[in-house]
Amino acid sequence: MTEPVEDANPARNASPGAQRWHESESLTLLREVMGVAREMTHALAARVNVSELEFQALEHLQRSPIGPAEIARLLDVSTAASTGIVDRLVAKGHAERQPHPQDRRRTRVVVTPSAQAEVRAHMGPMFQRLAAMDAALSQEDRAVVVRYLRGALDAVAAVMEAEPDSEEETG
Repeated sequence: MTEPVEDANPARNASPGAQRWHESESLTLLREVMGVAREMTHALAARVNVSELEFQALEHLQRSPIGPAEIARLLDVSTAASTGIVDRLVAKGHAERQPHPQDRRRTRVVVTPSAQAEVRAHMGPMFQRLAAMDAALSQEDRAVVVRYLRGALDAVAAVMEAEPDSEEETG
């Protein structure tokens, strides 16, 4: 294993006691992808005429219908805020409330076909380019990319799940 070296960017080495490391091209590009993803959410939300939280709710609803309480949990907002998000998506024709198929006391929120088509129209070209790039990879190269991306997801998850430092809470 190689020893971490000081990065040329002093801002990344500024905190006392921080491990110094070299940001390779792959790490730089991963950071850029993460930043562009945040910017893309903002831009696409504006194009679809919704807030960023509403757009994030639509992304979750694209995967499967879920209830307002689950939307609140996924977006890390209160159930009251989630209700407002759902109300606005319904008013804009992007979602519908439906009775839950197994429990009629509950409702689930379903993305409308028109909202699916609109989001797909904006994101489709990107997904097509990514699919073409993926198809061009050999099985071996794809395995390396998958291993790297899983590791990146694990690293991000570890930061998100970490308990705040007691110094940071008081400082």
